[in-house]
Amino acid sequence: MPVKLLATSLIALGAVCAALPALAADCSDTPYSGVDWSNCNKKNLMLESSDFEGANLSDADLSQTSLKGANLTSANFEKATLVRAWLEGAKADGAKFDKIEAYRSVFQNASAQKASFVAAELQRADFTGAQLSGSSFEKAELGRTNFSKATLSESKFSLANLSRANMVGATFGGQVSFDRAFMYLTRIEGVDLSSAQGLEQTQIELACGDASTKLPSGLKAPAGWPCPAETDN
Repeated sequence: MPVKLLATSLIALGAVCAALPALAADCSDTPYSGVDWSNCNKKNLMLESSDFEGANLSDADLSQTSLKGANLTSANFEKATLVRAWLEGAKADGAKFDKIEAYRSVFQNASAQKASFVAAELQRADFTGAQLSGSSFEKAELGRTNFSKATLSESKFSLANLSRANMVGATFGGQVSFDRAFMYLTRIEGVDLSSAQGLEQTQIELACGDASTKLPSGLKAPAGWPCPAETDN
């Protein structure tokens, strides 16, 4: 084959290879730091205390899987399914949970500081006692999500749906953002929101606080406070 023709063929072959999708993740791999389980079906598994630091779990299905006590530091869960999954006590600092589907998932006492939950579906999720400083829940669906006793310093809830979410006992240090968040019946009894950013009187009118709730300067407690106790959890 002439040299010029060979060179042309090699260039064409290189272009074809570049256009091919990357090799699929090996879903048969056991958990390890940096594992690629993207698009894998990992439902109903016991993966407690596993090491997934820096792992790629994007688009994976981890429904009803237990990740209790797992190391999820800087892991990528973008668009993963975590419906009824258990992440209790997990370490997920810096992890990416953007656009996950995680109804009724459990993050009790987990550490997810500076983690991203942007546009996540987290209705009825449980973050009781979780360390969430610097985390972002912007545009997230958080209806009836439980943030009781969680640490939410410097967190962002801009444009989030917080309807009926429970924030009683949560710690809000620093400039937490609630810009345009929907706060229908959000439980903020006894919560110190004095340094919160983006809060408006219309949001406070929808929320549920009491005489011990601390509001930013310029806002006042509505006449309708306190709200009746919730009966449907």
